[in-house]
Amino acid sequence: MTDPIKIDVWSDIACPWCYIGKRNLETGLADAGRDEDAPEVEVVFHSFELSPDTPVDFDGDELDFLAVHKGMPREQVTAMLDRVTGIAAEAGLDYHFDILKHTNTVKAHELLHFAKANGRQHEMAERLMAAYFTEGRHVGRIDDLVALAEEVGLDGASVREALDSGRHLDDVRADQAQAAAYGINGVPFFVVDGKYGVSGAQPAEAFAQIARQVWAEHRESAAV
Repeated sequence: MTDPIKIDVWSDIACPWCYIGKRNLETGLADAGRDEDAPEVEVVFHSFELSPDTPVDFDGDELDFLAVHKGMPREQVTAMLDRVTGIAAEAGLDYHFDILKHTNTVKAHELLHFAKANGRQHEMAERLMAAYFTEGRHVGRIDDLVALAEEVGLDGASVREALDSGRHLDDVRADQAQAAAYGINGVPFFVVDGKYGVSGAQPAEAFAQIARQVWAEHRESAAV
C-alpha cells in the first residue's frame, strides 16, 4: 500500500489569492489524477486570519478597506483589484469586488472546523469562498453562516450551537499556532507531506508537477 499525499492548506476565506490557489490546486490535482498511476491526495484546510481586527459589519467596500485601513492610494487599489479579477477569471472564478462584504472571518473558520468534523470541509470551503467573492454574501454573521452551511448539507441547528458556543475556536487557534511554528506569514500556503512548503497561488501546472513528484517519492519508499 502507498500512503496518500497529505496537503495542508493555510488560507483565509477573505483572501482572493487563496480562492485562486484553491482552484489551481484542484485543477492541477485533477490533471495528475488522469495519469495511469494517479496520485492519491488528501487535502485539509487550516485557518489563517489576514485581518483579525476587522469588525463583523465593516462600514465600506473592499476598496474602502484597502485604501483607508491599509493606507493604499485608491488608484492603486483599483488597479490591483482589476488585476486580481483578471487572474481569478483565468482560474475560472468570477470575482465581484464591487458587491463584496468585508467582514471578520473567525466564525467562518470555526464553521470550517465544524464541517471538517462532519465530513463536509471541502464543500464548505468552496461555498464560503464563492459566497464571499462571487455572490456578495455576508460570511461573518452566524445567521448567514448557518444558511450557507445548510446549503452544503450540514444541520443548521447543530451549526448554530457550535458557532454560538465557540466550540471550534480552539481549533482555529491551533491552526494559527501551527502556521506560526512553520513561519507562515502569508496565505495561501501549502505544506506537502509536512516537509515541502509551497507559497502563493501557484499555477495549476505547478501543483500537478508537485503531486507527480511527491507521488513518485511515495512509490519509491513503498517499494523499499
